[in-house]
Amino acid sequence: MTHSASSCLLFLSLLMRCVTDSSSLFLPDSKELLRLLSRYEQEADHSGVSSTAGNRTRRAILWSDREEILQLHNKLRGSVYPTASNMEYMVWDDELERSATHWAEECQWDHGPQDLLMSIGQNLAVHWGRYRSPAFHVQAWYDEVKDYTYPYPQECNPWCPDRCSGPMCTHYTQLVWATTSRVGCAVHVCPRMNVWGETWENAVYLVCNYSPKGNWIGEAPYQHGRPCSQCPPSFGGGCRDNLCYKDSQRSETEDMNEVEKPQVPLSPRTTSKPSPRPPRKPATKPSAPKTATPRTSSPKTPNNPYLAHNIKCETRLRDKCKGATCNRHNCPANCLNTKGKVWGTVSYDVQSSICRAAIHSGVIDNNGGLVDVTRTDKLPFFVRSTKNGVESLSKYKPGNSFTVVKVEEYNADCYTTVREICPYRRPSSHCPRIICPASCKTQPSYWSPVVGNNIYADSSSICKSAIHAGVIKADGGFVDVLPLERRKSYAGVLKNGIQSESQSNTDGGSFRMFAVKV
Repeated sequence: MTHSASSCLLFLSLLMRCVTDSSSLFLPDSKELLRLLSRYEQEADHSGVSSTAGNRTRRAILWSDREEILQLHNKLRGSVYPTASNMEYMVWDDELERSATHWAEECQWDHGPQDLLMSIGQNLAVHWGRYRSPAFHVQAWYDEVKDYTYPYPQECNPWCPDRCSGPMCTHYTQLVWATTSRVGCAVHVCPRMNVWGETWENAVYLVCNYSPKGNWIGEAPYQHGRPCSQCPPSFGGGCRDNLCYKDSQRSETEDMNEVEKPQVPLSPRTTSKPSPRPPRKPATKPSAPKTATPRTSSPKTPNNPYLAHNIKCETRLRDKCKGATCNRHNCPANCLNTKGKVWGTVSYDVQSSICRAAIHSGVIDNNGGLVDVTRTDKLPFFVRSTKNGVESLSKYKPGNSFTVVKVEEYNADCYTTVREICPYRRPSSHCPRIICPASCKTQPSYWSPVVGNNIYADSSSICKSAIHAGVIKADGGFVDVLPLERRKSYAGVLKNGIQSESQSNTDGGSFRMFAVKV
């Protein structure tokens, strides 16, 4: 009787703990458990991964599990209620999968590692007994929605209230966090795992890592509205299954990188110009490694303080400087009847007038305005047409080409980041002209971080970084932003009353700030 009573109490204790934590608990079934373990071990052997290492079982996540996890995430994100106007399509990320694998292999029933949790979100689940697919746990995370009440804008003054009436809702909110666009998960079978003080044998541990991280205190997980009506400009108006989507959007996987290997030899062409710089750096690094970066970058600012270039109606693209800082141009008025020639339609020959090509494409009218230029591949020929009062010419010779788009204005807040609205994409990316509000200087770094100096991590607050860079003052104003590739490290300095952070080995891209001529 005593043994039976103690067993019953242990069972009830486990059930109560299951209610108060994020894992899933299932009673053991020896046949199902053996089937589960053999499934994972066979897959590991098939993929060439050793099934044992020390006292742990190693395995990579099954391709079928991975696809199921990703598809279910996007299905659930596209079906939230109330509807989301800025929910982004999610893709698989191999780096997040690797970090999830490393943590899952630790077999610790806790979030971690701590140094990584500052930059990623994380959901955990564990079970033993009969087989449960990873998607089962993903659905369980989403089902926390039954205890969650969405905070509408009128309730956020300025911070949104926490409306969770159950034990936990953070798995749901991370899963549907609008700006979280990448996920990577791992499943690991732990021979012995301490779960709530009990030792579970052959526990199946699921770890999913997310980036950019969500669950920011005081914020709603997404903006309510018509689906895709408030997507970041970088998505170009694309929408799929109620999610902001780019036609070129694909999961960043090793398989995809293998397909792209033929393009790798092209990359040295884009990096050949900076190549003379590295020999200068070793001479300065031994004495002052941190001050070397500002010294090499500071001369650029006086020579090129503006991203937008004032040009004439006749200015051709081939007449302008090359590089990422030469892609934004301010066209004057009355270019409609000038003599600048235009070759092509939609894509234009580089000998074309930039401003008249912009009028031809409908990007601007005869009043002029800002345009962004994207250099594109060499085309075999260019076709004539008459549009918006400009007659373009035909050219049946191959030539380098370009396209033009209008520069929009974006009303940012103190928390807006480049990663959210216009992350770096090859061959080049364009950001809208940013309108910064006042009072961003006093925002806490937890909400509005600034990482770097002169060149900033794309997770930084745009407007607070602009104050740090001296592009605007504390009362706000207009700034231009240039997205750049990822940097290995960023050095923090105190400048203009703001202390920026130092970071290394960060994910995402970077950006530079430019003043706007008033």
